[in-house]
Amino acid sequence: MAKRRVLLVDDEVTVLLTLKAVLEISGFDVDTAASAREARSKIKLREYQMVITDMRMESDAAGREVIQAARTAVYHPAVALLTAFPDDDWADIGADKMLVKPMQTSILIRQIEKLLDTHAAKLQRLANSAAAPSTPSASTRAVAPAKKSAAKRLPTKKSPAKTPVARKKVATKKRKR
Repeated sequence: MAKRRVLLVDDEVTVLLTLKAVLEISGFDVDTAASAREARSKIKLREYQMVITDMRMESDAAGREVIQAARTAVYHPAVALLTAFPDDDWADIGADKMLVKPMQTSILIRQIEKLLDTHAAKLQRLANSAAAPSTPSASTRAVAPAKKSAAKRLPTKKSPAKTPVARKKVATKKRKR
């Protein structure tokens, strides 16, 4: 099985290096970024299965910027928000999961594995629904001809000037004037 590539973003170097070591020991290929700007650049240059970002770095909005960059990436990575300041709006800003610091490494790895699995399944479902042919179902095909035949049986209104008899009457009235 190929190593799964993760981008880890945090402005605290000790946290960044510690988490990188933990993830690499657990079989992940880890890139790091110490700022939102560096993370956005790496997201554009390389594909990641997951982006894990701190919320508050060089600014309070830095984590949101990283999440936005990950959400707009064409390869659709899973996104986890890593923070010591849990907030209820993590899903509203686009993260798939919130990871609260500090955390036991075994729990962290389990949560990352689970998120990667559910995210991969979600991407597969989306790919399958996009690839599914858009042919009408049997029930739609059965109803469609009935509608057509019913429409054929209904009398249609014709304007008086368009029938041959009505055209003759209209022409006669015009001549009489």
